[in-house]
Amino acid sequence: MSTTPHRIDVHHHILPSEYVNALAGVGVTNVGRVSFPQWSPDATLAMMDRQGIATAITSFSAPGVYFGDRAFARDLARRCNDISARLMSDHPRRFGVFAVVPLPDVDAALREIEYALDTLHCDGIVLLASIGDQYLGDQEFDAVYAELHRRKTVVFIHPNVPPGYTVPKLTLPAPLVDFIFDTTRAVTNLIYSGTLERYPDISFILSHAGGAVPYLAWRISLFSNMQPGLGEKAPQGAIAYLKRLYYDTALSAVPYALRSLQELVDPSHILFGSDYPFAPEPITIASIKGISTYDGFDAQARAAIERNNALRLFPRLQTM
Repeated sequence: MSTTPHRIDVHHHILPSEYVNALAGVGVTNVGRVSFPQWSPDATLAMMDRQGIATAITSFSAPGVYFGDRAFARDLARRCNDISARLMSDHPRRFGVFAVVPLPDVDAALREIEYALDTLHCDGIVLLASIGDQYLGDQEFDAVYAELHRRKTVVFIHPNVPPGYTVPKLTLPAPLVDFIFDTTRAVTNLIYSGTLERYPDISFILSHAGGAVPYLAWRISLFSNMQPGLGEKAPQGAIAYLKRLYYDTALSAVPYALRSLQELVDPSHILFGSDYPFAPEPITIASIKGISTYDGFDAQARAAIERNNALRLFPRLQTM
């Protein structure tokens, strides 16, 4: 497939050798039983050209940088962000950056946010849905949300291998289903912890069409009344907060998922995502076709999803 690059991909990973080797040094050689794919800037740019992707906002995927050693996480986060920033500097029209932060170390995360946004001029921050046994919305991370809110930051939420993943006697790879529920747990906790109420100026983007969130939206909202006290920190009601979030199309550009997502949000809150290179190029091809052939989107909606919505979130791209 060949077309003039115009799409903006908000779910696009990089796996430089420095990162993969650092993880191997602490015994991490896969993510939830899925091997790390091969990656290089040249191969990525070639894929982007073939699939009409003008710009990819890159991020480091699960398993992130924290494996029980906070000093290791601080060092690796800084190295990852420097690598990402060099890639953006070398190809400013083609790449943006969601910078990684070394949670659960809040003080180090705040320093890295300052460095990434003020010195490296990254486009936003990536947060994993869970870190160790803590989920987004945990009050221990409140200072991080406050700073991201103050800066009106775009935050990309990516799932992680969830706590207790190895307890059930299953051999399924975590991205198959566990990633979906890791995102769903994080979003629900962000709502009922009051985080979304207190920090409305963070623009959250959810991976994979929000996991199971669109399908479970009504169920999530019901418990604000069924469980005494649960809804006190979410006075607008769960559905109102869910409608405020953004959702990418990675691994979700099919009617099964899009129909449910479209019932929850209008196309202005849907963004193109490929999940490359964890999802190989044929999946990107299928996703592009899924958006172009889905009968729920007209030409204006498709243009918004593939490019225009991202331009509003990342205004620097408007001049490129």
